[in-house]
Amino acid sequence: MTLLDLPSNRDEAWRWSDLSALPEIAARAPAGVVPEALPWIDCAEGPRLLFVDGCLDESRSDLGPVAIGPVEVDPEGHALARLAGRVGWSLRLGRDHAPSGPVQIVHLSTGGADHLAGEIVLDEDAQASIVESFVGEGWSNRLTRIRLARSARLMLARRVMASVGFVSFTDRATVGEGASLVATVLAAGGADTRIDGSILLTGEGAYAEAGGALLARGRQRHDANYVVRHEAPQGTSRQLWRSVADDRAICSVAARVEVARGAQKTDGEQSLKGLLLSRSAQVNAKPELEIFADDVKCAHGATVGELNRDALFYMASRGVPREEARALLTTAFVADAIERVGEEAVREAMHADAEAWFAKTPLPLGEREGPAAEGGGRVRA
Repeated sequence: MTLLDLPSNRDEAWRWSDLSALPEIAARAPAGVVPEALPWIDCAEGPRLLFVDGCLDESRSDLGPVAIGPVEVDPEGHALARLAGRVGWSLRLGRDHAPSGPVQIVHLSTGGADHLAGEIVLDEDAQASIVESFVGEGWSNRLTRIRLARSARLMLARRVMASVGFVSFTDRATVGEGASLVATVLAAGGADTRIDGSILLTGEGAYAEAGGALLARGRQRHDANYVVRHEAPQGTSRQLWRSVADDRAICSVAARVEVARGAQKTDGEQSLKGLLLSRSAQVNAKPELEIFADDVKCAHGATVGELNRDALFYMASRGVPREEARALLTTAFVADAIERVGEEAVREAMHADAEAWFAKTPLPLGEREGPAAEGGGRVRA
């Protein structure tokens, strides 16, 4: 087995992660087989990149403005990010420039471990939409450096559809004056995940959104750890996470907002909600605020509960089958997280991914006891 220097659960930032399978996956040899069907989104235009086990498949790719080669990334000591290296893909757009369509990147893992770095640099008033899809089996590990100049706009969407194994990615983002970053994740496959992010709002009036939907069943684990730091006045940030856990799965989200002393007029919000589809499942939510400025508007909230029994009864009384009613309610629960995606085709694809996951969720035997715990995360056993 490959020796990996991995953190333990005694480290607070990793308390809910299970990395025990990674050394075994890293020791495997990838199969290298590319399936016929790949999760491309039907868009009229836009670059397409296919990475197979961390290497670009040029025959199936159309790079457009994306370059392959050395990238400027700093893992900042992160245990998994430092494995990514300094060679990968880079999207650099000049002032006022925007690609003709969303940049689609498919990461296919075929059994082993692969690591890859990425870089996104947008000059003043540049705009880009990027969607990354993770499929296959094995361990896909990514590090992405993002730098947005004044008034730049970036939408970054990720679809984690890997059937088994582990997917981990780390973002290091800097958002300049009046710039905007919206990063959305949908984990709807069978692999475990570790999602890390650090967003620095360094310019006045900068805007950042981070969040998504984590869907887990069986013994899956999804673990997200995100920090947004306001370093300039009049910045706005939103963190919106939705977790759904069934069987013995565990979804965990630690979201943090930091407001520096000079970041007056900051507006920051966090919304962490979890839905338990089984009494043996677990959802962990840890919102945090650290504020050193005195003229701010910041709020956070976290709830964990079950499906609303009254809503299920109402829909059943209107002739909606219980399985369909359950799928409709759970789909609606995560819809607001996916709605943050600006590109319509990407948003619709992510909605379809979520609906496909819920369609495979088995109906639990028997009736649940008591109403949903909608306000305090307390669920009757």
